[in-house]
Amino acid sequence: MNKQPTVFEKLGGQAAMHAAVPLFYKKVLADDRVKHYFKNTNMEHQAKQQEDFLTMLLGGPNHYKGKNMAEAHKGMNLQNSHFDAIIENLAATLKELGVSDQIIGEAAKVIEHTRKDCLGK
Repeated sequence: MNKQPTVFEKLGGQAAMHAAVPLFYKKVLADDRVKHYFKNTNMEHQAKQQEDFLTMLLGGPNHYKGKNMAEAHKGMNLQNSHFDAIIENLAATLKELGVSDQIIGEAAKVIEHTRKDCLGK
């Protein structure tokens, strides 16, 4: 029986995550819609947490030791537009790294499942 590859594997595995996250945060920190949320953030720590979280979420090994999404984003008053901005920046990052629109869509679909927790809904 053949196991279907995970979105993590389709993206290129750990090497792809390691390449994507710094580029992703470069875009996020330039985005007026969301950059203010990271004003007092240790970005080295944030990038490591994000890489571990996305790896786990997209079907790779689970090394994520951070808070759950509801707890991590509590009190931030995030709105759909903020979540959309993050997804857009991630999609642009993956596109820049040569990922197909189909696989970007698959990743976005998985990440979409975290929206309610991130927004505290």
